[in-house]
Amino acid sequence: MATPTPLQAFSGVPKAPAAEKQSIVDGEKMTGAQALVRSLEDLGVKDVFGIPGGAILPVYNAINEHTKFRFVLTRHEQAAGHAAEGYAVATGKVGVCIVTSGPGATNVVTAIADANMDSIPMVVITGQVGVGAIGTDAFQEADIVGITYPVAKHSYLVTNAQDVPRVLAEAYYIAGSGRPGPVVVDLTKTAQNGQMYYSWPQRMILPGYNPTTKAHGHVLSDAAKLFSQSYRPVLYVGGGAVRSNAGKQVKELADLTGAPIVTTLPARGIVPDSDPKVLGMLGMHGGIAATGAVQRSDLLVAIGARFSDRVTGRLDSFAPAARVIHIDIDPAEIGKNRQPDVPIVGDVAEVLDDLIPEIKRQQAIHSKPNLKPWWAQINEWREKYPTTYDEPQDAPVDGSLSPQWVVEQLSKQADPETIWVAGVGQHQMWASQLIDFEHPHSWISSGGLGTMGFGLPAAIGAKVGSQREFNGRKPVWLIDGDGSFQMTSEELATALLDHTPIKIAIINNSVYGMVRQWQTLFFNHHYSATNLADGENRDDIVDVPDFVKLAEAYDCVGMRAFTKDEAVEAIKKANEINDRPVLIDFRVWKDAMVWPMVPAGASNDEVAYRPGVRPLLSPAAQAKAAASNTGESVAAADAA
Repeated sequence: MATPTPLQAFSGVPKAPAAEKQSIVDGEKMTGAQALVRSLEDLGVKDVFGIPGGAILPVYNAINEHTKFRFVLTRHEQAAGHAAEGYAVATGKVGVCIVTSGPGATNVVTAIADANMDSIPMVVITGQVGVGAIGTDAFQEADIVGITYPVAKHSYLVTNAQDVPRVLAEAYYIAGSGRPGPVVVDLTKTAQNGQMYYSWPQRMILPGYNPTTKAHGHVLSDAAKLFSQSYRPVLYVGGGAVRSNAGKQVKELADLTGAPIVTTLPARGIVPDSDPKVLGMLGMHGGIAATGAVQRSDLLVAIGARFSDRVTGRLDSFAPAARVIHIDIDPAEIGKNRQPDVPIVGDVAEVLDDLIPEIKRQQAIHSKPNLKPWWAQINEWREKYPTTYDEPQDAPVDGSLSPQWVVEQLSKQADPETIWVAGVGQHQMWASQLIDFEHPHSWISSGGLGTMGFGLPAAIGAKVGSQREFNGRKPVWLIDGDGSFQMTSEELATALLDHTPIKIAIINNSVYGMVRQWQTLFFNHHYSATNLADGENRDDIVDVPDFVKLAEAYDCVGMRAFTKDEAVEAIKKANEINDRPVLIDFRVWKDAMVWPMVPAGASNDEVAYRPGVRPLLSPAAQAKAAASNTGESVAAADAA
């Protein structure tokens, strides 16, 4: 049977179960392991990531040269999960990975939690000891259902071979429907080795699981009325809109209402940056125009967004004068952080398809509000506070580069179809700020969990997805930090041997950059445990590791750039190489900072464009903020 999933799932499994009678005899006889492979094939899965191990060996034994999906062998289970995530975001399909029990399963928990935070559809299949050994502290036994219960959309423990096809069908459906997320299938050796009769399709048993996709009641007309009464509207677009493929609808809504578009980190590119209504990212490191527009709005339309702390700053001062329309497929998000005036539960794309005609009807009756003064204010912010950066002040002539300049050059020289992947840290924020995103699903990064080490395996998954869905015509560039990259650098072996020729830009400042920035601003320049010593200067190089030699050790192409000329040439060469992975070690200024910035816990009104420059505060308010507790951190930033 497939048991339910309480917090301590193992406590509900008998240690010595009675033999179950096989009552189903229709279909092809095979083992549960063979049924799992067949189920993945019948679900249309084309690519799977993972690592074998003792408790999952029957499944790997069922994978052979006749298997219809491509198997990609990673070098770490966490990487298998992140690769499945990258694949899912790049293709819009459900990512799949298969790992073993115990440490193999616990290694993939980080990727499960990451996918859960960012609503990424993924099925994670883990091996488990035999039913008779459950609860005995058997070798490589771990209660993976209990462990993942808080960080997965759903978790199964499968003890009977006959349940395998149904559970796989359910898991795949749950992962990709409603609010997408990771589903864990913990497969005991008893189920893998047991005999069963295979048939397809399977009848799913999902009582109570009926995601709402269409808006109900009068909420659409209520929302349309708010648009007709708004003179400062803003569309606040999150990752849920990306998962819903709602870029077309979001643009149509913006064009119809005249409202500007601001995005969260995961939603970059949902509407092309070249569209004049796109203001970019808001929040902790968002642009002044985007953050200012939200703070001064009278109508905030949250579209597949969850009002996270990195977006809102101090919640009680977030968009204080705005009425709120919140559109989300997950009813648990409605009112969780900000109570909406009009709550709309449903799939973003479907809701907007129905909302747009309602707005047109309202406009036919009441006409459109005059938004010229609103756009005059927004354009003033854009002109006075564009995205800019400082060049290194004390760097030697032959080093070190401005990291922001490197990111700009990568964007300028890239194929317009490029899929961009980032690790986590300063480089992630600069990539979001400075890359020109013109296509949806062209930006992959760890948002909610902020997982360092995400970048390289996710880029591999994205490249596999590009090869599968786009005939490889979409190149994949990974922008990573030297700290983030070292957490999963072993996946260079996967990139080479599984023929995924990604391009890697390491923004190497030889420190944990974002941590150092906070130490500079808020911890009195006490740089505790942030120096990585993986590249200091050109004359006395301390490279542990030497990233170029590391790349070459994996038979990849390695290059290093200290100057702008070297950087431009290296990027050009990397774009020309398509038969193997390429890594460029860009030596950059370690004291570069990400601006604008809202200190943690402060109001978005206190956003600093640069130290001492806070455009959204009046002079009197700046003085008051500097004297208050919430202003102390801002004052520290100003002093720095």
